[in-house]
Amino acid sequence: MSATASDVLRLVVGDAVPASVLRANGRVGPAVPLGRRVELPGRGTTFIREVAGPPGAPTLMLLHGYMASGGLNWYRNFESLSSEFRVIAPDLRGHARGLRSRRGMRLSDCADDIAALVDVLDTGPVIAAGYSMGGPVAQLLWRRHPERVAGLVFCATAPRFELASRAVTDAYLATLSGLARVTGQLAAVPAAGAGVLRQVRASRPAGFLEWAADEMRRHDVRMLTDAARSIGRFDSRCWIGDVDVPTAVLRTNHDRLVDPNAQTELATLIRGAHVVDHEHGHFACSRPSFAEPMLAAARNVASRA
Repeated sequence: MSATASDVLRLVVGDAVPASVLRANGRVGPAVPLGRRVELPGRGTTFIREVAGPPGAPTLMLLHGYMASGGLNWYRNFESLSSEFRVIAPDLRGHARGLRSRRGMRLSDCADDIAALVDVLDTGPVIAAGYSMGGPVAQLLWRRHPERVAGLVFCATAPRFELASRAVTDAYLATLSGLARVTGQLAAVPAAGAGVLRQVRASRPAGFLEWAADEMRRHDVRMLTDAARSIGRFDSRCWIGDVDVPTAVLRTNHDRLVDPNAQTELATLIRGAHVVDHEHGHFACSRPSFAEPMLAAARNVASRA
């Protein structure tokens, strides 16, 4: 892999690539929990990664950011969070293995999907934790389905999205475009060699970067375009102050995409919101240091729920 491709991928997967793990079935793979597909009646099929946690533990629903997936956004957190919570990380519609639809993708649809997932899994009210784009989804989940929400954790997100400058916006989109191209190249397999590769993979473990590339390649480009439009139109300032469940805001203080001042505004608008600071940028979730503040934020909400 070229240095440029490696640098682009590491914007998502962080400074240290996690080592592969040996699973109970004897197979070796990336350090994320195995997932399963879940049918949402009348809506379609989605995909979740789940860790049971301690008996009777509260359920933490992890909602990922734009162009991520449940596994890719939260892989640093599954181990620490599952020590105190039942953890569920779905792929949102249009992303990775998430639900597909011919209609335009709206954040409100994602919120309704999560409400349906809560019902199918029979979790009872959940603590919804949203990262970046997942923040508006969590906000809309509370607004549209308040009986399904016991608490909220917002990470690197805001009541509206105004990127700091056009230059930053262009750089971000260029990074995402480059990442899509790089992951496509990494995962591309010539037809003549596909059979050989299947035989090799049967005995050779899949590395973390390979897995991350596969996650990115599964996105639905049309639905991601719709998601970007929906994010740009989102504004909850006129109603987010009505939130009546325990809430924590994990503020990424060096964020160049979601202004820390906008994150502070979210905390200010919600009565009694607890603020946890993390001295990193928008890709903080990919850093090992993110696990501790994330657990602290979730623990604070659970103690008040």
